[in-house]
Amino acid sequence: MARRILIVDDEPTLREMIARILSQAGYDIFAAANCSEALAIFQRGGIDAAILDVMLPDGDGFSLFKQLQALGDVPMLFLSARDEDAARLEGLGLGADDYITKPFLPEELLLRLAAVLRRVYRDDDKSTARLGDIEILWGRSAVRRNGETLALTAKEFALLRKLWDNRGNIVTTDALCEALWDGPNIGYDNTLMVHVRRLREKIEADPSHPHHLLTVRGLGYRLAREEVP
Repeated sequence: MARRILIVDDEPTLREMIARILSQAGYDIFAAANCSEALAIFQRGGIDAAILDVMLPDGDGFSLFKQLQALGDVPMLFLSARDEDAARLEGLGLGADDYITKPFLPEELLLRLAAVLRRVYRDDDKSTARLGDIEILWGRSAVRRNGETLALTAKEFALLRKLWDNRGNIVTTDALCEALWDGPNIGYDNTLMVHVRRLREKIEADPSHPHHLLTVRGLGYRLAREEVP
């Protein structure tokens, strides 16, 4: 069944172009020009992912993100002309799965959306792993801690997967950025730190004093191996 994507952008031409690109790629599209329309569509249910503009006529994408997140846990991407670091870090800090700046290539949007969906919806993978008292649910892109299941964003999932595959060893910042953004580390250091912080909030009892996801100053990060049976 085709994934159902909500597009929220107040520019009709751009909104229609994105809808056409995604429709031709096989997605079912629902479009909104503002926050009110987006909320009404989302509340009807069935949306698998959302692409949000930051600047909207009746609010902003960051506030809309929080409202949608409270209604349902689906992957969300920002697509915005605001490419300054502060805006990008704010969006990612909220838990967005990606932040794409305008102008963009249609192929880039399709690849990054597909990567998010692939990491979040892995229905065929029923495997789990243990990290101390944390259970990693690979197929659900989630972790279970103290009986509570916490969903991972696509970037958090990719980060944990890369560290898990190399657990016990240092994974450099460059290698992690390449795994998360499919390219070299160009200005992503601060963004990576945001994702590390958010992942620690989900897998660490005390994120300020991590026991599992360790920083190796000047090099990168390491997932402790001694806690894994």
